[in-house]
Order: sequence, then structure tokens, then C-alpha cells
Amino acid sequence: MTGRLEGKVAIITGASSGCGPVMAKLFVEEGAKVLLAARREELVLAAAEEAGPGAIGMRCDVTREEDVHAMVDRAMQEFGQVDVMLNNAAAPGQDKWVWEQTIENFNDTLAIDLTAAMVCSREVLNCSMLERKTGSIINFSSTAGWTGMVRKTHYTAAKAALRAMTKTIALEVGQYGIRCNCLVPGSIETELWVNWGKRMAAEQGKTYEEWKAKTLESVPLRTISQPIDVANLALFLASEESRTITGQSINCDAGGYMVG
Repeated sequence: MTGRLEGKVAIITGASSGCGPVMAKLFVEEGAKVLLAARREELVLAAAEEAGPGAIGMRCDVTREEDVHAMVDRAMQEFGQVDVMLNNAAAPGQDKWVWEQTIENFNDTLAIDLTAAMVCSREVLNCSMLERKTGSIINFSSTAGWTGMVRKTHYTAAKAALRAMTKTIALEVGQYGIRCNCLVPGSIETELWVNWGKRMAAEQGKTYEEWKAKTLESVPLRTISQPIDVANLALFLASEESRTITGQSINCDAGGYMVG
């Protein structure tokens, strides 16, 4: 029995930690060739090795057009095509009330969380997907882009805009048999989220476990997503099982935010 991504080639940005390495390993297990890209070279190379045969890693700063071009060029040289683009790279920026917000913090966050997804999508479309008339682009938003989040004007603006950009890309590329969807995680129990939770707990005079329990009171399933939950949804959106799904923003958040 072949894997669900047999014969496919995927690029995953932000692949040095969090959900990136987990998605890479799952995609390789399902038969894909995968290029993992991230700014932290040592970590992304280790993640590629952990993902198994068929995975390669490289340093890439997705806010630099020349780095993105080199990333896609490497995938084409190594594998000959790109079928799936996972725009997973993101940065939370510095927490600031809007009256404290700086242009630098705001624009730096948009550069990696929004603009980079456009540049990566543009490059894989031009280098492979448009000519072959096939492909799946997956952007990664956040439920904070639905609800807003205090001290995160920079981050929520970027994540909300990703959903609109996803719809526009889907409208433009659909005629070429290419799909574009947006995966919208809520809280994911990664090192980044745990560290943020510990800061929030300290500000409120609580332990991390107390803060986490209080946070989950409003979540219908009373649980928090793990990276594998996000990876499983990404796998579905990358595979032919979702061949008539495009332009959609799909939450993975234990019911924390229900659309509609």
C-alpha cells in the first residue's frame, strides 16, 4: 500500500521546531520528499535527519527574497518539482499594547507571518505548479486572527490577512488545478506556547498549570492541540483526499473558536 503523498514533493518553512519537524516526519512516512527550511540551520538539519530518508534541510530566511528563491531552486534541483508548499514560518513578535506599538515590531512580524507566505507561494507557482497544473499551498494562520488578542495587534493583523490572501490565491490558481487553503491552529502545546503561557501565568500570579487549566475552561474539548494534530490536518490538505477543498480556513483548536 502506497502512502497518501507518494510521489509528492513538499517544502515546509519554519521547520526547525514546533509543528514543522512533526509535519516533515509524517509527510516522509506517507511517501513524500520534503525540504525543510528555517533560519536555525543546525536545528533544521537535525530535523531533516530525524524525518528520515527523502528529507533534506537548509537554512532559509523567508523574509529575504533571495533565500526563498534559493530554497525553491534547491527543491527543484533535488526533487524536480514542488507539489505542496507549507507556509509554516511565523514569529509572534514582541507583546505590546497598541499605544506602545512600534513600526519595527509591527512590520517585522508582517514580513515573516504574511509577506513571506506570498513570496514562497509566488516562487513555487512560477517554478513548478503553474506549468504542471497541480499543487497545494497551505498557509498557517491562528485563531487569534479570528478573535483578536491583547498586545498582539501585529500578530493578529498578519494572521487575519493570511485568510484573505488564501481566498485570493485560491481564486487565482484554481483554473490551473492548484488549491490553496489556510490551516488555523488554536493553542498548540509547543515549547514556544509553553514559554508564553509561563510568562502569562507569572504576570497573573499563578502557576503554569493553574493558568493552563483556566485557559482550557472555555475550550469545549477541554484539551490543547499537539503538533501531530496540526500535522494530520496538513496531511489531509496536502493529499488528493482534499482535491475539491480550496479557499478554506479550517480550525484545529479543540472547538475553541467555532466559525459560522
